Amino acid sequence: MQNDMDKTQFFCEYYKQWIEIYKRGAIREATMAKYLMTQKWLEKLIPELKVEELTRTAYQQLLNDYAKEHERQTTLDFHHQLKGAILDALDEGMIKRDPTRKAIIKGKTPRAKKIKYLNQFELHTLLADLELKETPDWDWFLLLVAKTGMRFSEALAITPEDFDFSRQTLSISKTWDYKGAGGFLPTKNKSSVRKIQIDWQIVVKFSELIKNLPQDQPIFVGESKIYNSTVNNILSRHCKECGISEISIHGLRHTHASLLLFAGVSIASVARRLGHASMTTTQKTYLHIIQELENKDVDLVMRTLSGL
Repeated sequence: MQNDMDKTQFFCEYYKQWIEIYKRGAIREATMAKYLMTQKWLEKLIPELKVEELTRTAYQQLLNDYAKEHERQTTLDFHHQLKGAILDALDEGMIKRDPTRKAIIKGKTPRAKKIKYLNQFELHTLLADLELKETPDWDWFLLLVAKTGMRFSEALAITPEDFDFSRQTLSISKTWDYKGAGGFLPTKNKSSVRKIQIDWQIVVKFSELIKNLPQDQPIFVGESKIYNSTVNNILSRHCKECGISEISIHGLRHTHASLLLFAGVSIASVARRLGHASMTTTQKTYLHIIQELENKDVDLVMRTLSGL
């Protein structure tokens, strides 16, 4: 850290410099935005607290004040984003003891969770309601996400040359910077670079749809800026028209994964198809489904053993 950083410095200023030195350029912009938001909360909650005054009590009070307006998980994320900077300050001798030790994480009662995915009947109903025209539009986009489980930014970055219709595969190797100025960006992680199998319906429909499009240009990106909310509103409208549960575009990814798991596809295969960094991510995200499947397995085991 810079020499002008001393223990009489305001902690919010120290943290601002810390994220610029250690985080800027080392993490994705979306993650950087979270650190910057944490910095704004420090400026709001403890604008004049000096680094040397950051005791366990002062830190716990900071967490408590933050927790008044946030759920427990969000408060835990806030704590994790601060801890790295605080431990560095400890290493540099700016504070004497670790104020994050034994921190208690509180938070508001979580809101009722919305339904995140559709069942097989609902998905079939949704896809039947899509109006697939001769040129690419958001209905085609919804079909592709539902059939592949891609992330929103991944699907936006798909170009005609990413399809290999002879092998029935789709290559996912980039994302689209829809939150920024546009353009291609790397995938979320190395595991997100992948080739996934596509069904014959997608092969037939998309081979016709994209045959005259530029091979290296995104299929669904035009000249105007793209907003996630725009596509969510279109999906929501379709759900209302069909009389099914309203979900987000990310909910289509959950739907895709859920149907595969219920169909008996292994967690490892689903993780690879979704581009998860590890199976642990898949297990945490779809724990409720995995537990339901385990209950079914118990019934199957008992029926099998009873027949011996």
